Amino acid sequence: MSVNIKIRDAVKRYGDNTIISDLSLDIKEGEFFTLLGPSGCGKTTLLRMIAGFNSIEGGDFYFNDKRINDMDPAKRNIGMVFQNYAIFPNLTVEKNVAFGLKNRKLPADVIQSQTDKFLKLMQIDEYRDRMPDRLSGGQQQRVALARALAITPDVLLMDEPLSNLDAKLRVEMRTVIKNIQHNVGITTVYVTHDQEEAMAVSDRIAVMEGGDIQHIGTPKDIYQRPSNLFVSTFIGRTNILNSKLTVKDGNAYVVLPDGYEFKVDTIKPEEMKDRDVIVSIRPEEFVVQEASCEGVEAIIDDSVFLGLNTHYFVHLTTGEEVEIIQESKIDSIIPRGTKVSLKIKDEKINIFTEDGKRNLVIGVKNDLDQYKKD
Repeated sequence: MSVNIKIRDAVKRYGDNTIISDLSLDIKEGEFFTLLGPSGCGKTTLLRMIAGFNSIEGGDFYFNDKRINDMDPAKRNIGMVFQNYAIFPNLTVEKNVAFGLKNRKLPADVIQSQTDKFLKLMQIDEYRDRMPDRLSGGQQQRVALARALAITPDVLLMDEPLSNLDAKLRVEMRTVIKNIQHNVGITTVYVTHDQEEAMAVSDRIAVMEGGDIQHIGTPKDIYQRPSNLFVSTFIGRTNILNSKLTVKDGNAYVVLPDGYEFKVDTIKPEEMKDRDVIVSIRPEEFVVQEASCEGVEAIIDDSVFLGLNTHYFVHLTTGEEVEIIQESKIDSIIPRGTKVSLKIKDEKINIFTEDGKRNLVIGVKNDLDQYKKD
């Protein structure tokens, strides 16, 4: 049976060093929820607090309505998958998967049926008699996942499970993990620093920085309408331009560093006033045009052909460097040194306050807002 996880006002300290302060969060039953952030942001610390491996200095943790702060980790009914697989080198694949079931002293027929079920579900049935040293990294991670799921946990916790795999295997395994989680319907908390991985597997993501959650939302919401500048720059690539917002005749305009001005219809009504702003324009939100077209003047510095897309690196007349991603053309790549004009997909860009703490555009959905205190 899966559970929902409720965390209220969590605090984690190591001596005088506060790692997490006053963190609140709700994870829905059956949800694939990812804690995403740079190294040292507190995501693994929070995961270990849920697991019971770290002490809790403040706040309350619940599985459904049961407070688990002081509950022994062995009684929380969690499955755990680690970065380094942590499978037993002296046991066969089958015995690894059956290990947790035997520890619970279940009947032999139940142990066998559950072991067989997850060996087949993880597509490692043919390796059941192999020792771990004869398995690839991806196969070992499948064993670790099968072992964690075989005990029918209420919660599955995964700490950077794919970081030791090569790029191709990571893509393959994240698909496997997402499909299995969807199949089993278990509440899953997943820790990663890899933005693309988080976007690919998650129902919702919590972006963390410095022990605090910055934004909670779906991958689409976080990518398209990040709550602040940190989230915008951490999720995917973006170009940052210090600009100005001006209001004329009830309309908002952005003035870029080179003086190019364009109208924007996405500013929140209460934010319509003249001010300095930071504009975030993702590489795909620029369109490269001929120099004679209206737009931002730029010069091509370099290009990288990546098959489906070509990445252009350009500089504006005021010196700012910008990256652009365009669908590759069949005939040619724009040569270095070419003067071009950049059109901006103004409905997609994000505009932040001068300090980067707030997004001024309409449509920001941040589930973190429900925990804000007056």
